[in-house]
Amino acid sequence: MLKFILPVLFLMKFKKNWGVAQTGLMFSSFLFSLGFYHNFYIYELGFSIGVDYVGGIMIYLSLWIMSMVLLSSQKVKNLQNFSSSFVVVNLLLLVFLILTFSSMDYIMFYISFEASLIPTLILILGWGYQPERIQAGVYMFFYTLAFSLPLLGSLLICYFSKGSTIINLSEAMHYESYLEKLLYMSTILAFLVKLPMFMFHLWLPKAHVEAPVAGSMILAGVLLKLGGYGLIRVLVLFQEVNKEFCWLWVSLGLIGGVWISLMCLRQVDMKSLIAYSSVAHMSLVLCGLVVFSWWGLAGGVILMVGHGLCSSGLFCLANIVYERMGSRSLFINKGLLSFMPSMGMWWFLLSVSNMASPPSLNLLGEISLIISVLSWSKVSMLGVSLLSFFSAAYTLYMYSLSQHGVFYNSLYSCCSGKTCEYMVLFLHWFPLNVLILNSNLLLI
Repeated sequence: MLKFILPVLFLMKFKKNWGVAQTGLMFSSFLFSLGFYHNFYIYELGFSIGVDYVGGIMIYLSLWIMSMVLLSSQKVKNLQNFSSSFVVVNLLLLVFLILTFSSMDYIMFYISFEASLIPTLILILGWGYQPERIQAGVYMFFYTLAFSLPLLGSLLICYFSKGSTIINLSEAMHYESYLEKLLYMSTILAFLVKLPMFMFHLWLPKAHVEAPVAGSMILAGVLLKLGGYGLIRVLVLFQEVNKEFCWLWVSLGLIGGVWISLMCLRQVDMKSLIAYSSVAHMSLVLCGLVVFSWWGLAGGVILMVGHGLCSSGLFCLANIVYERMGSRSLFINKGLLSFMPSMGMWWFLLSVSNMASPPSLNLLGEISLIISVLSWSKVSMLGVSLLSFFSAAYTLYMYSLSQHGVFYNSLYSCCSGKTCEYMVLFLHWFPLNVLILNSNLLLI
């Protein structure tokens, strides 16, 4: 794995030359993709790091989204807004993400999981838009920190009782009933906040609205996946206890997802709407993972990848509109179809992918997750059907309100889109709709 981590560190030397950094990241993701053509369970082992199926997919997603981030943040470079520091912070975040997804040890996983918070905070505080970004940063920081300290405690207890924190060697924990439940709660809550689950999601819309486009894309594309990936890793330790609490998480996921979908229908800020839709999608992932079925695991991973690409693309679109209009309000951003006609197609393509239409990965993931949740309990059919319906409802609301109607009188003509922006949007959309052709790779 060091052959992927060290080049990313070396790219920091080219912080003033954005072209080299972008090309380097694209080339790294291409080289990493060449490593998928084999049938080993774990590969690239050494120094407590290694890649398995799920980790490999997530690292590839991180490299891909990060190369998109630099492409879509050209405004930082053009305005000379500390552009070299911006590249360094992004590459540092990428290194921590690669370490997190390739850690073979729980303690190392915890450290790199927490370390990824610092560059994200710097991105929000340094390149955010409004003065409220400080409050958003504090929300994100303290939500994550408060719930991840118990996680460290439970991992240390695991180490002292079992003598090892190697991920694939750690066996299920067996303690007295109340202690096991306490350990389970303290371990799982850190990842539920990061996912974010309904009731622990307040930091997410704030962070998204205040973050620059790079912060939003990396938050939606990769950092929310840390929660799902962490759950896949730690739920193995608590198989017996999870059976008792499974109903709680599935209920919260479905009810919370429907509630958040209804909240999406009354948002007037584009970014806020896309951020809340992330919570609704990830609640379905939570249901799939805690049910402990093969369909649930595969569907969770597929939906995480699909949502990462789709949500990141939508944030990029919202930013393109914000740079032209100077506002993200849906009251002002009307009639974009006549104002920026060629962007209308990308709005449509990414919106329909967001509501899980064929042939997007979101469809494959949602079908798998719906199968897993319904096989667990037939009663959940009501929640799942409402979730699917409102998912389409708020996406259509966003698309129709922004694209149709008469555009705002004080706006003047401007360029519909730059080549660079079209390329970023295409590179989000293409894997999202083409990876379904090779679903064996993602169905693990």
